[in-house]
Amino acid sequence: MTRKLDYRWHLRQVMAAKGMFSTTDLIPLLAQRGIDLSSSQVYRLVVERPERLSLKILMALLDILDCTMEDLIEPIAVAAPARRKKAAGGEEAGLGDLRPKRARIAPVND
Repeated sequence: MTRKLDYRWHLRQVMAAKGMFSTTDLIPLLAQRGIDLSSSQVYRLVVERPERLSLKILMALLDILDCTMEDLIEPIAVAAPARRKKAAGGEEAGLGDLRPKRARIAPVND
């Protein structure tokens, strides 16, 4: 089984620990560090798990919250699902049982 790396984003929890409960609290603090984000961008940064993050924004968050990367980003290992083997005909094994069967009408004998 192959291991897949993933992460948990803890910005909201770190902000709460520092007494920051509103996402808009970050806007002026980021602006002081030369990062201009809209309120919706900051909201998504706090509430959602970012897929891409600028290193400048990450460094500004670490400075603002006086924390480390380990406080914000928790690496986790997730077990990747095993790959299904294909049957000789090119179809995935076991898929035939999942397909609907055609209805057959039997002739009526009088």
